[in-house]
Amino acid sequence: MPQRTPRTTLDRLRTPRRFPKFLKTASICVLVAGLLSPAAAGTAEAVGATTSTAANDYCGGQCSDILPPGENGNATLAQILLNQAFGTQPGHAEDQLGTYANLATGYSSLTDAKINDFFNDASFGVPSTQVASTEKPAGRSDVTIVRDKKSGVPHITGTTRYGTEFGAGYAAAEDRLWLMDVFRHVGRGQLTSFAGGAAANQGLEQEFWRNAPYTEADLQAQIDHAVASAGDRGQQALGDVNAYVAGINAYIDASDSGRYFPGEYDLTGHKDAITNAGTIDHFKPTDLVALAAVIGSLFGSGGGGEVNNAISLLAAQSRYGVAQGTRVWESFRERNDPEAVLTVHDGRSFPYASKPDNQQGEALPDAGSVTSEPLVYDRTGSAGSSSATNASKTATSTALTSARRGMSNALVVSGKYTASGHPIAVFGPQTGYFAPQLLMLQEIQGPGISARGASFAGLSMYVELGRGQDYSWSATTSGQDIIDTYAVELCQDDYHYLYHGTCTAMDKIEQKNSWSPTLADSTAAGSYTMRVWRTKYGPVEYRATVGGKKVAYTTLRSSYLHEADSIIGFQMLNDPDYVKGPQDFQSAVQHINYTFNWFYADSQHTAYYNSGDNPVRADGVDAEFPVWAQPAYEWKNWDPATNNADYTPPSQHPNSIDQDYYISWNNKQAKDYTTASWGDGSVHRGNLLEDRVKKLVAAGDVTRTSLVKAMADAALADLRSEDVLPDLLKVVNSSTVTDPTAAAAVSKLSTWVSDGAKRTETTAGSKTYADADAIRILDAWWPLLVKAEFQPGLGNDLYTAFGNDLPIDESPSAAHGPTGSHAGSAFQFGWWSYVDKDIRTVLGEQVQGALAQTYCGGGSLSACRDILISTLKQAAGMTASQVYPGDDQCSAGDQWCADSIVQRTLGGIKHGKISWQNRPTFQQVVEYTSHR
Repeated sequence: MPQRTPRTTLDRLRTPRRFPKFLKTASICVLVAGLLSPAAAGTAEAVGATTSTAANDYCGGQCSDILPPGENGNATLAQILLNQAFGTQPGHAEDQLGTYANLATGYSSLTDAKINDFFNDASFGVPSTQVASTEKPAGRSDVTIVRDKKSGVPHITGTTRYGTEFGAGYAAAEDRLWLMDVFRHVGRGQLTSFAGGAAANQGLEQEFWRNAPYTEADLQAQIDHAVASAGDRGQQALGDVNAYVAGINAYIDASDSGRYFPGEYDLTGHKDAITNAGTIDHFKPTDLVALAAVIGSLFGSGGGGEVNNAISLLAAQSRYGVAQGTRVWESFRERNDPEAVLTVHDGRSFPYASKPDNQQGEALPDAGSVTSEPLVYDRTGSAGSSSATNASKTATSTALTSARRGMSNALVVSGKYTASGHPIAVFGPQTGYFAPQLLMLQEIQGPGISARGASFAGLSMYVELGRGQDYSWSATTSGQDIIDTYAVELCQDDYHYLYHGTCTAMDKIEQKNSWSPTLADSTAAGSYTMRVWRTKYGPVEYRATVGGKKVAYTTLRSSYLHEADSIIGFQMLNDPDYVKGPQDFQSAVQHINYTFNWFYADSQHTAYYNSGDNPVRADGVDAEFPVWAQPAYEWKNWDPATNNADYTPPSQHPNSIDQDYYISWNNKQAKDYTTASWGDGSVHRGNLLEDRVKKLVAAGDVTRTSLVKAMADAALADLRSEDVLPDLLKVVNSSTVTDPTAAAAVSKLSTWVSDGAKRTETTAGSKTYADADAIRILDAWWPLLVKAEFQPGLGNDLYTAFGNDLPIDESPSAAHGPTGSHAGSAFQFGWWSYVDKDIRTVLGEQVQGALAQTYCGGGSLSACRDILISTLKQAAGMTASQVYPGDDQCSAGDQWCADSIVQRTLGGIKHGKISWQNRPTFQQVVEYTSHR
């Protein structure tokens, strides 16, 4: 079988001994990514097959998509060496990167005719003049993979279901084999043994294995349960998975014998570049469950943070007394803020996880008694370095926070308000930026499957975000609380606990890893053991005392041991005989137990549904705090053997059909529907979409162009400048500003607001921001003003505790948890609402859901003004080098570079930086013209 990329004699050359450590810098991001499963990739044989635009396509050429940097995520050793030495790119490795980046400066002159200058044509099929290659994978007669010339996307067509899924697996391996291999090892907590002991790799495997410490038996049990509980569809899913895995393994065998497998296997010592000795392990179905566990943990597991919530509540009560402290805490928590932007805005209420009238079972820790449960033991060699231990600390805090990175958005408008009378949608997952990308594009056509779109690599037996014949769908992370923390009372010793009155031993789950230097990662040899103590109420995450009793705090999520179940929902979404309208769409996504907001559009209707297995809690249990591990406080009808329970019915999940418009940017779903993460208040990045789409709908005649423009404009907006800075300036300008430094800063900030409050280049490619000084000043001012505004009133302990619940700031140049900086996504978490409500209160404006007391200047306008001017002067005096101190990507003081998006390397191929956009990674623009 001819390989996809041509080999040269360089494929057999030994790599340099000091090969750049691409994995060491990149693997820190190995798992940040986005929403749902993989997509298949293609092959290249001889051009020959002719495929016309499909007759089953009802989009009329008005469906588009984009996924940077490019479809091809595999590179041979020769191609990696050429890229590292000369910057040359393998075919289709970055041909969507420039197209994607150019929208930031090109959207102002956009027209419908120009949309595909910035997106791919997402029509079904490949015109005969655009066929680049065809192949019959492994010589099979029941499947063909056609790749198009423009982007190299695989279009898989099968005459049998098995052949179709075999082709999907084969194409996925062609485009993402190395990445898929990395992910299956991450999911098993074995990344360092596979890819090297870099501190970033250590942190990644620790972060994910802590919350999903599955044994091989656990992974197989998930498959068995998913199949057994879903009838014929479960059996079909198992057949699809087996065919998909067979396709992956067929490519592994072909590329190994042909010596065109990914060069990272050579560089990490799994293969010998000269003799070809060594093996690439075959995939098995449980590998896909391990992959799904990682994706589910990243994007679909809202909740957690109950222990941090308890700590901040205790700090508030210590500061103000129990009654007032509780009021202060609740005002900052903003469970159901009346000013929060909503996705379902028709006034309907969907109560979930609200504060109970009579709290029961609360198990708050004794002050100062909480310690996080150690994960890593028996460190040797480089595992004991300071960088390794720091990576472990970061992994622990990231794994235990409720501030899940959502990073996706959607704009959907009903046909009642469009120029054509057909609905329009611009939506996609914001999953970070990697090389290769975590998601893949593909088209799959076969018996019972008809779809094109994106999937997470290694899970692309179905399209997970994309389009069918006459409908499109997408998702954003929702974050409602499906994770609870239980206080298990210890008995006998630290590793036994009371379960229903019986002293019960915890299960000890261990993963031992070791590594040695390779060409890819020169980290010195080392090893450690990861150890999790598991109870019937989930893994132990903290130790503490409650009323003097020793307890372990465990976390239990409804999707624990159930990551494989969601395969049925995705299977339904790909089935044209199942999804024929908005009700069918809602029914399909009800089978997905991850916490997502799902959006739908066809030629006549739009729809929305919030998915996830929301547990039915016992009466009086407050989801915000730990509760006692006792029968009275368990989920209704919970079975610890299977982790099944009663879940809220679909009608109680936020849902809607044909609302005038929908927006989502990980904001609050609906009235009275409480999400686990903090920050759903008066100012949220969802407002950037809400304000623009609401204005478009009010004017009517919305087009694809106008909706794309609204998205692109919001993507460049600084949320603080657009929605909070004007009120800050009102306070500052309440009297004449006489200080020259402050006056100059106010002038620059005011001009920036008048200019539109964007972080955008002066001209395309200038790498210099318009209003650069104003941007620098606000970036420096925000943390200073927040601290000066709130710390005196809250006190240091409570201010710090609230900061652990909700970060102060998330500007484009800030770090973003496991993604690091340069991640694109920004302004999801911050104290924007607190500042907004507090400043408006000082100004005497009406505030719904105000904070329990006023903080800026103790409520005095003049005192508040003094605080703002003092911190503004301090910020104005900070140099660019102080505000943007530089990192491994940028020199100190380079503002544009500090914001820039970097395709974080997960393999050997590197790409250039692009200008900042706060935008989905994979994105669709759709407007269907007809329906079946």
